[in-house]
Amino acid sequence: MLSIRDLVKVYPGPVTALQGIQLDVPNGMFGLLGPNGAGKSTLMRIIAGLQEPTSGSVTLDGEDIIANPERVWDKLGYLPQDFGFYPHLTGRAMLAHLLRLKGVKAKGGMRRLCDGLLERVNLTFAAKRKVREYSGGMRQRLGIAQAIAGDPRILVVDEPTAGLDPEERLRFYHLLADLAQNRIVFLSTHIVEDVAVLCPFMAIIRNGLLVAQTSPREARAALEGTMFEGHVEHDALERLHAAHTVTQAMLFEGRTRVRIYAPDGDAPPAFQPSAATLEDAYLALMKTGADILPESKPPIEPVALPAEELAGGPV
Repeated sequence: MLSIRDLVKVYPGPVTALQGIQLDVPNGMFGLLGPNGAGKSTLMRIIAGLQEPTSGSVTLDGEDIIANPERVWDKLGYLPQDFGFYPHLTGRAMLAHLLRLKGVKAKGGMRRLCDGLLERVNLTFAAKRKVREYSGGMRQRLGIAQAIAGDPRILVVDEPTAGLDPEERLRFYHLLADLAQNRIVFLSTHIVEDVAVLCPFMAIIRNGLLVAQTSPREARAALEGTMFEGHVEHDALERLHAAHTVTQAMLFEGRTRVRIYAPDGDAPPAFQPSAATLEDAYLALMKTGADILPESKPPIEPVALPAEELAGGPV
């Protein structure tokens, strides 16, 4: 169990990045969802032992990460949002370099260890390619390979699917789901689909504050009967925004299709009830600031993901 208590981080200025975060993260996949600038990366760096908080505590299975980071370094794997590579090195050479920097012990030899990790992330075919020839998804998988060296107890991944195309994102989803079978995988993202597909439990952060801790399923259920959808003329969109909480407005076959959050059922006459999505719940929370989501504490044991959700079920 990863336990975070009263975590505060204040940068010079002062700028308060985290405001008393309290969170329990169990085994399995856990999603931290929030807009850019919400404090997610600051929280990830503190958990990874790379940054000290102003106050508060972070413990992993009872071990204090803040007070004794050296005791948990071998239990941590970290993939930051921006991961630097040397483009002239091959994938195998780059991975070996990263593992040496981390002080990873290779009992059977570094080449054997690297080849095993590359196979784990499905990069054996590209071991001899220059990193500059790797796609975005391949680079992320190379980053995961260094993060899982030593079989860490917790894997911290920060915005791992940003910039990936749909095929690479799906491949990465399956890799993360596999890695979460026997460890904590703490996923930070602003992409709602990442959490909807992967995470049985989640938290939402905004302006350094934890505003919800729930599950995607319960978040969708909390908005049952409050979402409506309909077409509007483009010149009526501004008036609709002024009168209702619009969660999405998109062009569909040349027409503007709008989804609104109407908890009192006061939708325009032409709008029809619509099943809520996790994106609806997230956007409604961001726009209204209201306490609209249930607070559901995750159990100690992980919950298996339904196969249909991992395959691309409802967001």
